[in-house]
This record gives sequence, structure tokens and C-alpha cells, in this order.
Amino acid sequence: MRTDLWLRTLLLLATLLLYLSDAGAENPEARLNILVYGATGNIGTLVVAEALDRGHHVSAVSRDPSRITRQHENLSAVKGDLLDTDSIRSLATGQDVVIISVRGIIGDSKTPESTLQRIAVEKVVDTLRAMGEDAPRLIHVGGAGTLVVKPGVLYADKLPKIFLPKDLELEVQGQILALEYLRAVDDVNWTYATPPTSFTKGKRTGVYRTGGDRILKDKRGKSRISRADFAVALIDEAESAAHNMQRFTVAY
Repeated sequence: MRTDLWLRTLLLLATLLLYLSDAGAENPEARLNILVYGATGNIGTLVVAEALDRGHHVSAVSRDPSRITRQHENLSAVKGDLLDTDSIRSLATGQDVVIISVRGIIGDSKTPESTLQRIAVEKVVDTLRAMGEDAPRLIHVGGAGTLVVKPGVLYADKLPKIFLPKDLELEVQGQILALEYLRAVDDVNWTYATPPTSFTKGKRTGVYRTGGDRILKDKRGKSRISRADFAVALIDEAESAAHNMQRFTVAY
């Protein structure tokens, strides 16, 4: 009896050790190397936190890395320039996913083409294209103005421009140009992630719906999501690659 019990115990321990060994071997493969541009922004900060909480390795990019104060063994604060392809390539090498969450206007031209959103997409795509098969995937955080209200009408068309600051109007148009540009790209793996029309300060729930070009609304007719849950959707996409070469939107 004691011999049988001892053998069963040894068998159980061996099975447990084999399971733990397999899990340990698989877990590193599940970890992603994620490069985040705009890591100090309202969305970028939450994206970095979400990715770290899931065990991924994150390179958080800022023009001033000292602004990235969070400490984590899987976090690297790095200096980068989205206008410099050499800088982009240096940081993108060895990454699995590049997430862009930036905004702004470059120079004094005051045109949609001069928005950072539009320029960054082209600079990153050009760099990833040159990297060939070693290039990471691109997830670009787009704008709600690109969403379709009804056939032939974008949400941007419905915005009251008389009350809209000129810089914001340009940024909305810049995001439209960024999506148009990406939709013509067929040799780089891209995704255009679109928020709803309203961000909230709500907590992370991990619950959201996904859609395509049309605005998603809840039962009260609201198009909204918390920034924390939008970050969840972005890292879900990084892990699943469910919308390669596509635009998708998320909302409650």
C-alpha cells in the first residue's frame, strides 16, 4: 500500500513538473515586444500600463524619456523621433508591434498634411517596408472623425466647424488622410484602431464591442468608452492580430 501511494505521489509530482515546464516554455513566446509612441499621452500611458500588466515588454517612446517615471522590469523609456526614419528603424528593430498614439501639427503650414498623425503613419510605414519580413506590425490610434454616420457622410462632416478650434479641425482631417493612406498600403501589416466619439474617465472593465466603419452606439445612443478600456482593446489587438490590414472601432 505504501509503495503504491509513493509511486502515485511521484507520478503526480512528475506530471506537475512537466506542466510547469511546458507553461514556462510557452509563456515567453506569448510575451510581445511592444513599442509605444506617445507613451506619455492620455491613451499611451494606459496602453503602456495595460501591456505591462499582461507581462509584455514595452519600449515607451518620448522626446524626453525623463517624463516616463514609471518603474517596471519590463519597461524601457527611450528617446525617439517620429520624423526621423533612422530613429524609427533603430527602435522598431526587434519589436513585434509598434503602436502610434500621437497628435499635433508640424511647422507653420497649417494643413492636414502637416499633422503629426498623417506624417507619422507614412514615416513608420516607409521604415517598416524597408525592414521587410523582420518588420513589426503597426497599430495606429485613429480619430472618431473618420467614422461613418450614414453612407457617404463622416462624423467629421457633422462637426460644427464654427465652434471647432482650427488646430483640432486640422487634426481631424489629418486622421482622415492617415486612414486613406493606410488603405492604399498592401505590403506592411497595419491596423487603424478607432475610438468612439467620446472618451470617459471610467474604470477598466475589459468589456467592449468592436465594429468597422460605422459609429457604434450603446442603448442610450451614446458612442463612448473609457480610455482604460480603449487601451484594453489596443493590447487585445496587439495579441490577437484580429484586424490586420483593416480599420476597426470599439465602444460600449
